[in-house]
Amino acid sequence: MMKRRHFLTAGLLTVTGAAYGIGSRSQAASGGLKRVPARPKAAPATELSTLIDRAKAAMANHQSALLHSDRIGIADYSLHSAKERFHIVDLASGTSQSFLVAHGKGSDLGHTGWLQKFSNIPGSEATSGGSYMTSETYIGKHGTSRRLIGLDPSNDMAEARAIVIHGAWYAEPEMISTHGKLGRSQGCFAFSEKDLETILDRLGPGRLLYADRV
Repeated sequence: MMKRRHFLTAGLLTVTGAAYGIGSRSQAASGGLKRVPARPKAAPATELSTLIDRAKAAMANHQSALLHSDRIGIADYSLHSAKERFHIVDLASGTSQSFLVAHGKGSDLGHTGWLQKFSNIPGSEATSGGSYMTSETYIGKHGTSRRLIGLDPSNDMAEARAIVIHGAWYAEPEMISTHGKLGRSQGCFAFSEKDLETILDRLGPGRLLYADRV
């Protein structure tokens, strides 16, 4: 499946979500998957606009900590993981690029594809909502990754929990073709390996990453 890019002004975006059942990777290999009916969800144009407004407010609030204000990354966890719900917004032009992104196991214990809750608790394996500052890259168990610094009480344990940006096999578009949703991370922002270079390049050190839902 070719990855898609949506270029849009910061007030126009309509996407839909769909959920399917999925077993583990080993279950998939053994044919133990069960598929359930789709559960569509529409995201009105105002949804991304609302999150952009929140992210801009967060950028203003954390201005002293950030190095750059040209681009922001927004994870819209209102949407199903089968949808391109991570947006890199160019604030000068008002355009954005959209990508698939996984959420944490602890945020979706039933593996429905929908983020059910945020958590900042160590060991929760959940996604934390709030404002992050992108930091340096490093080579870890997932290859090239980017560290994140939590700026809010809702995610200030990000460094201690090793919440980072990285690539993962379970965030590839093929997972949606096969299972109807992505796999889950341990709380990190996990992307397709095909998209990772663009993500790391566009969201270099000192920029805002904002995670929330409407």
